[in-house]
Amino acid sequence: MSQPIRLEFPPRDARAELQTRLQNAPLQHAEALLSGYDLLQSLHDRGVLDLLRSGLGSSDKVLSIVVDAAKTPEAINATRNLIILSKVVFTLEPDLLEDIAKAVPNSLARAREQKPLSLWQMFKKLCSTDTRRALSAMLGVVESFGKSLGSVAPAEMHPAESRLADIESGAELAGRAR
Repeated sequence: MSQPIRLEFPPRDARAELQTRLQNAPLQHAEALLSGYDLLQSLHDRGVLDLLRSGLGSSDKVLSIVVDAAKTPEAINATRNLIILSKVVFTLEPDLLEDIAKAVPNSLARAREQKPLSLWQMFKKLCSTDTRRALSAMLGVVESFGKSLGSVAPAEMHPAESRLADIESGAELAGRAR
């Protein structure tokens, strides 16, 4: 009858494996190590390492200065504004933003090269569908901005604005009566 063969593995020495890997690392990663040494030397030559070392040594002071600066109303408003602006940018379609980013420098370059448009040429551009579409979008933004500023008291209105407000309120009343 056959006898089972005993298979015993020697206990694994993790320290010895790490030591072997550490000894082989300079050979396997020589180019990366040389590049890292060059980077460290550049940082040392420019004084960045000294700056970091002093920053770490006085981290409590630096932290208190940063916290004091962040507690100011201006910093709080700036943070809130950045969050709101990021929401606006994140809702825009990338194609639209890319088109705007291309259109601005192109339009500025064209404006530098040509003579200014005549009044008739400007009027024709204002009548184009694309211009009216863009103006409609901008007017919607301006209208929303005006609503957020609050309503103007009737006594401060220009007479023409006052008559326009009367017409609009009359139209609203007529619409409700239907």
